[in-house]
Amino acid sequence: MRTSAPLLVACDIDGTLVRTGSPATAAVRAAATQVRAAGHHIVLATGRSLVGALPVALQLGLDDTWIVASNGAVTAHLVGDHYQVTEQHNLDAEAAIRVAVAAAPGVRIAAEMVGTGYRVNIPFPDHELNGAQHSVRGLEELWAHPTPRIALQGPSGYRLVWALRALGLTAIATRRDWVDVTAAGISKATALEKVRTELGVEPGDTVAVGDSENDMEMLGWAAHGWAMGHAPPFVIAGADYVTGTLDDDGAATVLRSLLG
Repeated sequence: MRTSAPLLVACDIDGTLVRTGSPATAAVRAAATQVRAAGHHIVLATGRSLVGALPVALQLGLDDTWIVASNGAVTAHLVGDHYQVTEQHNLDAEAAIRVAVAAAPGVRIAAEMVGTGYRVNIPFPDHELNGAQHSVRGLEELWAHPTPRIALQGPSGYRLVWALRALGLTAIATRRDWVDVTAAGISKATALEKVRTELGVEPGDTVAVGDSENDMEMLGWAAHGWAMGHAPPFVIAGADYVTGTLDDDGAATVLRSLLG
């Protein structure tokens, strides 16, 4: 890998850069600072909404960066503490919600409001969603406004994946009780490829690090894909390299390796 050329370094957030609910460690923050000082581009690529990704970017000192949020459905350019959404892919929320409610009548549903929070049919537990929760009176209010992502939460929620995919939607079970739904053909990789072109980075100068199913396309897209050491076996199998676990500051190890 040419560390002399500007690299695009795509980093997942939860389970990679940070433990969910906790700040980045000093090692990760220091490594991010060094990579940026070397002239490389760190791009956050996350399943989080944009409002959830922004604090992590600022915590890492990424004051001029790109963010791929909502599993690739939202792309934004952050400069200082202001951002501009450059691309947003909305899904057929009505179709997704009708299928989910028919299969799991008590399922919690959150329709993302970019940069703000979510519309929800049933309030989600604290810390499960980033941003404000706005309760709706009827399900139709969930699809009355365009949304790039829907989160579904409930016991055995993963069973909804196949019915949602049958609609042509992208559905990923990040936990047994949680499914993220976006438009067809959307992934972190599809958004990152457009960011790479915008930045003028060569395809061979791309790096990605992640730990979960929603990172699979990204790890395959990057010329150098790194899986976290605690990632499931199928994620590790899809990566080029394996770094340490979250407890080992594995992401910091990858970032430091780019310094030559």
